[in-house]
Amino acid sequence: MPNSPLTPTIRRRRLGAALRRLRTDAGMTLEAAATAMGWKSPKLSKIENATQAIRPSDVSALLTVYGVDDPTVVGALEGLARDAGKRGWWQTYSGVVSPSYADYISLEADAEAIHSWSPLVVPGLLQTAAYAREVIAGVTTTRTPEEVAALAEVRMARQSVLTRPGSPLELWAVIHEAALHQRFAVRPTIMREQLRRLLDTADIPNITVQLMPLDSTAHPGVLGSFTLSSFPSPMPPVVLLENLSGAAYVEGDEATPFAKAFDRIRATALSVEDSLARIAEMEEGHRR
Repeated sequence: MPNSPLTPTIRRRRLGAALRRLRTDAGMTLEAAATAMGWKSPKLSKIENATQAIRPSDVSALLTVYGVDDPTVVGALEGLARDAGKRGWWQTYSGVVSPSYADYISLEADAEAIHSWSPLVVPGLLQTAAYAREVIAGVTTTRTPEEVAALAEVRMARQSVLTRPGSPLELWAVIHEAALHQRFAVRPTIMREQLRRLLDTADIPNITVQLMPLDSTAHPGVLGSFTLSSFPSPMPPVVLLENLSGAAYVEGDEATPFAKAFDRIRATALSVEDSLARIAEMEEGHRR
């Protein structure tokens, strides 16, 4: 039986898109590039379309054909090829982590910065375990209590990117104030603990939190939440959009409007200092 085509993971798609862009920048056709590598053009087409894997050594050779010798670029793309099929820690939770969610976790692990606009809930990277369990249990219609607990564990494990040695993820989160007025009937202290968690992040240099006030002017964020992930050069940014039907990705140049939208959103939000003061007031209110 012939091997089935590879499922295009987000890492393979990013690698394929970068290789296609570098080939185009070099002014080479698909056929010319493939011939220079001693390949048939369908092989290179499959690599660029993420349906065939490529070895790191072939990435290096292909970049030489394109005239790319920047060690940072070469190293980044070789690493992406090396990690494209790599099993991550989240594979331990394969029974509850869907392929699209696994894709996002790998994306988050590769990113150097994430800009998050979250109008309805606290971003997962800043949630407490109790808050995560309540939110996951509330939005799911099919998960068992055991699966909810496992997904909350996954969410907590994801937060390690914020404290990883050497290059912690830079997170800039803008949260709508309305999300922090949520009340939890099961344990009212959940939100107070979550507010404290947000305040504690103020001491972490690579994390920035802003609040969008209830009385803000109109801004692009009224159209919905999004998460913009950025990567070391030459990898283009990727935007995650989520709804009840699952996750969708916007990649490459199509992510540019989201970057501009986020700039408008954070300009409309309260300053960092005023945001933390507002969160502190809300936490104090929960103590009364």
